[in-house]
Amino acid sequence: MAKQQEQKRSERQVRIEIDDAVADGIYANLAFIASNNSEFIFDFARFLPGNSRGKIVSRVVLGPIHAKAFHKSLSDAIERYEKKFGTISPDEADKNIGFQINPGQPERGSQKNPDM
Repeated sequence: MAKQQEQKRSERQVRIEIDDAVADGIYANLAFIASNNSEFIFDFARFLPGNSRGKIVSRVVLGPIHAKAFHKSLSDAIERYEKKFGTISPDEADKNIGFQINPGQPERGSQKNPDM
């Protein structure tokens, strides 16, 4: 009898829906993570060049078990990405948050081509 109930649970399908506004997504290029004994708080922010302030655009709160599952899923996704597109360099993540902060000036570690 217990086996039948377990089999019924495993056969049950869950349908997840998404609102159009959520499906469009929100761009974030910065994240902050905080935690306490019962939850992890992920604040996703956007910081654009020329601004002195960024803005948190989304907050996601997960319990510890779901945060651990999220970590595993993200690690697996990054591994697949790197197999397909090459290694993601942590050095690139710290370089001006993806933007050249001082247009017209060469980025650190790069040389400006005098022919351009």
